Amino acid sequence: MEDNYEYEKKTILVVDDEQKIVELLEHNLRREGYNVLEANDGVTAVEIAKEQRPDLILLDIMLPRLDGLSVCKKIKNIYNVPILMVTAKGDELDKIVGLELGADDYITKPFSVREVMARVKANLRKVEVNLEEEKVARKEEKKEEKKDTAIKVGDLVLDLEKYEVHIGGKVINLTLREFEVLKFLAQQPGQVVTREALLERVWGYEYYGDIRTVDVTVRRIRERIEKDTSNPQILITKRGVGYYIPNK
Repeated sequence: MEDNYEYEKKTILVVDDEQKIVELLEHNLRREGYNVLEANDGVTAVEIAKEQRPDLILLDIMLPRLDGLSVCKKIKNIYNVPILMVTAKGDELDKIVGLELGADDYITKPFSVREVMARVKANLRKVEVNLEEEKVARKEEKKEEKKDTAIKVGDLVLDLEKYEVHIGGKVINLTLREFEVLKFLAQQPGQVVTREALLERVWGYEYYGDIRTVDVTVRRIRERIEKDTSNPQILITKRGVGYYIPNK
């Protein structure tokens, strides 16, 4: 195990009412060096998340007592933790709703254990990368008397200290993931970025074949920053390629 986060024994909460699935995931996660917590219903999952603060959550949607979508929303209101939703094959609506509620990724049943492990590792790595970037940024701030803490592209302003987006002086509320997408695009105005590149650079894992994650996030951003989502002026689609912010 080469990555620092694996040496730190991260804790994973597995939430599923099928005990065989819990045992399968627990066995493989422990083999990869993680601590594992488990819950078989939604209410217990929220309680464990609140008390134990796991580093990542594998969350099934179909749960007794409280469904996975409600669990996701409640936990995200408690603290920001990577949540990987587990959905039944073909439940596209659940995937979309889960992403809109703040889920960071989703896995479809029946799943490959190897893919689950890869996605767990990638999402934890993304958290570590963000923390390292914050540490480096803080060091740089100490070295420099004046530091540019904002990205400005036309009317769009991203406050990198407060993680706020301003358009025409108005503050726009975005989730951390939505902010990261906008930040990545704003750092290279006029350059078209593919969905695959966004998945790898913002979500932190290689392209697995479903770009809906990016499309849903972009749609949510547009609902907040565009006056007319049918005719976007800030976050533009390059049909068949990806997205970009015009260099105005």
